[in-house]
Amino acid sequence: MRLPITAWASITHRASGVFLFVGMAVLLWALDASLASPESFAALQESLDNPLLKLVIWALMSGLIYHSLAGVKHLVMDFGIGETMAGGILGVRIVVALSAVLILLAGIWIW
Repeated sequence: MRLPITAWASITHRASGVFLFVGMAVLLWALDASLASPESFAALQESLDNPLLKLVIWALMSGLIYHSLAGVKHLVMDFGIGETMAGGILGVRIVVALSAVLILLAGIWIW
């Protein structure tokens, strides 16, 4: 059985939500490090030059971008717009295309 693109979008929206929930640990660690003392803030700034940490931050931003756009699509559908199969497919294509552009821009901004 082949899942339609709308089902894949729903599954990835849920998965990105779980990813963001788990990734909040990294963001809370960074917040704690930035507020603990001036020395820990300086150490955090220095560690943000690490390519691995930049990749983690970019992955979290990517998940947030996709999850947010897919969430907005769901809200639009709650207003009765795009509830048909054709409308759902168009909405998913818009979300995926816009997500790809914004994720690429986020990667350029981080690096």
